[in-house]
Order: sequence, then structure tokens, then C-alpha cells
Amino acid sequence: MHSDSSRPRRKPGALATEILTVLTEAEAALTPGEVLERLPQDRKLSYSTVVTTLTRLHEKDAVTRERDGRAFRYSANGDPSTLVAWRMSRLLDAEADHASVLTRFVSDLSEKDEQTLRNLLAGEE
Repeated sequence: MHSDSSRPRRKPGALATEILTVLTEAEAALTPGEVLERLPQDRKLSYSTVVTTLTRLHEKDAVTRERDGRAFRYSANGDPSTLVAWRMSRLLDAEADHASVLTRFVSDLSEKDEQTLRNLLAGEE
């Protein structure tokens, strides 16, 4: 049963992606409360939801954390290209047929990007 105030569920990984974006754009490590403050305010998120997501990201090595008193401060593991690669992996993980997704992805690449991918797969740079 849906009420008028119900909101559509976010896509799997969407909150993690938003949190990683906040951490990537931050100039220093952030506490969960600071992350929560910087997230879009178009929906209500609890502090515990942010902590849970940060903990999962840490378990997946997407973020690092350091103790700061009773809390942790979190940083993204890498630069924006690392974040994009992580997002691509998350999207691929959401689909059962990886071969079809990868085939379509490669077919949509520019000639230059396709050659770069071929070089990378061949162990060249």
C-alpha cells in the first residue's frame, strides 16, 4: 500500500554513488554527519543509513577510514576516474548477462576508446 508521501525507491547503489561523489569532492576526510549534510536534501536520510553505507563501502575497499575520537572519518579511495570505474563495476554487477552488457558497451565506444581498451587488454599502455 502506497501513501501520498511515499517516494520511489532509489536504484541499487545510488546512495553509495552519491556518498562516493561527496567524498571524492571533499578536500579532507569526512565524518558520517558531514557526509549526510553534503548529500542532496531532496529526501530524508538517517544518520544510521549513511553509516551503514559507509561501512559497506569500506568493506568493499571503495573508501578508507580513520578513527577520530568515537567516530570515523572517511575518504574515497582514488580520484574521479577510480569513482567512475567503481560505478561501471556496480552497474555491470546489477545485470545477470555480463557478456551482452560488455558487448553493447564495446560496440558503443569511439574508435579511439576501443583501441585504448584493446591496448589495455593486450597489456600495452
